[in-house]
Amino acid sequence: MKINKLPDVFQQAMPVLKKLEDAGFEAYFVGGSVRDILLHRHIHDVDIASSAYPEEVKNLFEKSIDTGIQHGTVTVLFDGNSYEITTFRTESGYQDYRRPDHVTFVQNLDEDLKRRDFTINALAMDTQGNIIDLFNGLDDLDKKIIRAVGDPEKRFHEDALRMMRAVRLMSQLNFNLEENTNQAVADHHQLLKKISVERIREEFVKMGLGKNARQAFKIFLETKLSEDVPDFEGKKKLLSVFPKLKFSPTEETSLWAIVIILLKLPNEKIHRFMRDWKNSNSMTDEVERIVNFFDTLSGHTPTDYELFQVGKKTLLNTIDVANILGQPVDSEALVDRYVALPIKEDSELAIDGKDLIDYGIKPGPKLGSLLNEIKQNVIERKLPNNENSIKDFLEKKTEL
Repeated sequence: MKINKLPDVFQQAMPVLKKLEDAGFEAYFVGGSVRDILLHRHIHDVDIASSAYPEEVKNLFEKSIDTGIQHGTVTVLFDGNSYEITTFRTESGYQDYRRPDHVTFVQNLDEDLKRRDFTINALAMDTQGNIIDLFNGLDDLDKKIIRAVGDPEKRFHEDALRMMRAVRLMSQLNFNLEENTNQAVADHHQLLKKISVERIREEFVKMGLGKNARQAFKIFLETKLSEDVPDFEGKKKLLSVFPKLKFSPTEETSLWAIVIILLKLPNEKIHRFMRDWKNSNSMTDEVERIVNFFDTLSGHTPTDYELFQVGKKTLLNTIDVANILGQPVDSEALVDRYVALPIKEDSELAIDGKDLIDYGIKPGPKLGSLLNEIKQNVIERKLPNNENSIKDFLEKKTEL
């Protein structure tokens, strides 16, 4: 098979491959970028594999960075772009079920492709656009199948994260997991415990936001991968609602909020859950706001003050979560009410704490309470948002 018209990202990188070839080395585009050109997906960057050793690559190009030189990878800076060039290699050891203990450089592309995870990622392309396919990856692309290269058990023992990558690719590409590969995941799911949460989290989020997320999540549960990630053990029944959702989330905050709601976590346990998954503080804060406002929407129609407190971003995210969970709300009415609020930020209030002090209110809890009361009255349209009206309100409060 030959690709006649290459996307710009390949055209820009072509001089790098040709420079390697002109120096007597083999060089190919490899991996996901080759897969994605065949699937007509957007391609962010390309990876290059070559028979050139790292030192030979560094001698050939003026600017380079030793990004992973112990594993044969050198990043070359060329014409304003950066390209990772990795020497053909074989790997062995894998005592931590993630990184090889030993890397051996080889001069054969075939040996290099044998170590890759899935057939659709074990494709290579030369400078002429010819596709090199040693493991029927093109056929699996056509059939929309995720199949391990060679023995799936061996592939997963080499790198246990590949099991999460399998369900992530299922979701992103809308593919199915090949039977033997699926069985190997089910048989060796416990190896996932050897992998850092940060790595698992990255794959989990991509899985949860993919176009086939619900089917991938089903396999994630059925193969018991879910038993080996933070706080999911024994929660299969609760999480089994996810594959039955009408549609899946497109925002990461919505994904985490949905998972937390399905797990029925009380508010006081949300922060710990998010921390266990190595989420950022900002992500955790927003997810907590979404879950709390979802509870509000489930219980009653929110007041204007509650809409002000939650803000537009969280309001829209919560509406999204409610719709996904099959608890639709009158989103148009809620958004219209929010848009019509007299103020939407504290800074829009006609007075601030300093003004209250100027009016003779002493700093302290009373000042904060009074400022909040003014704000609430403005939002509920009981008090116009102008300095004179607020001053009259303060005088009346003082008289009382």
